[in-house]
Amino acid sequence: MPTVPHNYNLGFISNEDIYEHVKKTVEAYRREITLDQFNENIIDPIKLTFDAKVYGKTIQQAVEDECFRQIDKSNTNRIGYFHQNLFRYAGNGWVVPSAGFDVENDELHIYVEMKNKHNTMNSASSQKTYMKMQGKLLDDDEATCYLVEIISKRSRDDVWKVSLDGKPREHKKIRRMSIDKFYALVFGVEDAFFRLCAALPRIIEDVVNDNPALALKNTVYEELTKEHADILASLYILAFKTYEGFDKLNNK
Repeated sequence: MPTVPHNYNLGFISNEDIYEHVKKTVEAYRREITLDQFNENIIDPIKLTFDAKVYGKTIQQAVEDECFRQIDKSNTNRIGYFHQNLFRYAGNGWVVPSAGFDVENDELHIYVEMKNKHNTMNSASSQKTYMKMQGKLLDDDEATCYLVEIISKRSRDDVWKVSLDGKPREHKKIRRMSIDKFYALVFGVEDAFFRLCAALPRIIEDVVNDNPALALKNTVYEELTKEHADILASLYILAFKTYEGFDKLNNK
């Protein structure tokens, strides 16, 4: 176990376990972007020009923003990993299986699907998830199934109401729950999720400071300046190098 630099005072998970879990999440983050990766789908220099001029940025700032946008797309699933796999440390029968539901507790007959946001699922996805839960109730008449939302419209623990084949459906043991209520259910601490959110900035900071290799490596700007001293010209060359007239930009 790592030597943890601070006491996070969470009360429901040890300092060592939460540090290690955050470290694994950070390690899974995309932390590098090169010019080849940046331009994999051919960057639109005209949009970057508009972005820079309309929002009062330099071209370098617009390029950096686009880098972070691309990196961020890759990291969305990593946050899902963080939320789901934290329950590996809960004990008391809670598991994160490799197949089936996202989180399960066979001893308590609780089965959970987790979604990052309340509007993540379309109608077809909602129906599929609901029918999966119906199937679980048929297999286990003691089961309770939860759709747990990280970003919910409100704190909630209520019956999940859906439409199947144009008909409204609900069952008292198929429920919709916000993540704060789920933490309270799992850990027995009403404000457990709040405690985690309050401590998280310090934990992430500790992990990053303790592991310099986890720092972001962005070589896009440096590589662009090697293509052309003028960054915007470099972007136009990348996108339009075979177009008429753009060969004039090759004169650095």
